[in-house]
Amino acid sequence: MSDHVARIQEAWARERPDLDVRPQGVIGRLHRVAGHLTEQLQVVYRRFGLGEGEFDVLAALRRAGAPFERAPGELAAHTMVTTGAMTKRIDRLERDGLVTRRPSTSDGRGRVVALTDAGRDLIDQAFTEHMRNERRLLDQLPPEDAARLESILTTWLSRLE
Repeated sequence: MSDHVARIQEAWARERPDLDVRPQGVIGRLHRVAGHLTEQLQVVYRRFGLGEGEFDVLAALRRAGAPFERAPGELAAHTMVTTGAMTKRIDRLERDGLVTRRPSTSDGRGRVVALTDAGRDLIDQAFTEHMRNERRLLDQLPPEDAARLESILTTWLSRLE
């Protein structure tokens, strides 16, 4: 069975027999799987009127626990985006009534972003559906393969990070 990555590898092996193109088998397939997963995950985000970035911000605030707030810099670190990108996400979420901003009580210059009740309700619903969707996607693998893949990816990611 020849997939897209295998066809690319075959062409490179023909054109550049001096190179070992086997890494493409893993990297290329991971890249393509990630693209497919992202498409499928975004379907749920859109159902709740969110983009991936907005979902990440609401989820980071919800994971913080009561009172469901963090400084913008903390949010940027928890979602791995720049502070500039974070500001745009917070602006949109605030405009939609899902978060509020207020001065920090511990740092006079700082700000705090907090979930509103509407934001908490939305992320609770969206996250429930998100987990159902991830389960659906992962259930395409036998459980033992999913567990083995998680272990391999955990090891690899820890080395890369």
